Amino acid sequence: QVQLVESGGGLVQPGGSLRLSCVASGRILRINTVGWYRQAPGKQRELVAGINSRGNTNYADSVKGRFTISRVNAKMYLEMNSLKPEDTAVYYCNAEITGGVYSQTGEYWGQGTQVTVSS
Repeated sequence: QVQLVESGGGLVQPGGSLRLSCVASGRILRINTVGWYRQAPGKQRELVAGINSRGNTNYADSVKGRFTISRVNAKMYLEMNSLKPEDTAVYYCNAEITGGVYSQTGEYWGQGTQVTVSS
């Protein structure tokens, strides 16, 4: 059973920083693409940042220059700087992972972590 567990959310003032972490566990052969998504109340879930197995990254226009996605082995991170109230949302990590008993490839989600930016 492959699982993603997130941590690092919380309450921060505008202009502040947070670092989200996501750890993959279980029978893992390979972690392919990784992404961080967010969902604000009343809005659709959106991709914030992604990184593939080659280390190529992509970002939503709204976070370019402020957020940085990275990965080291089975750990994935989202460094968030210069946070704004509009960054308030539940953040989810997502990964395409090859693993499990039959070495299948599937998409997995973390449980979500709340980020609130407010003074």
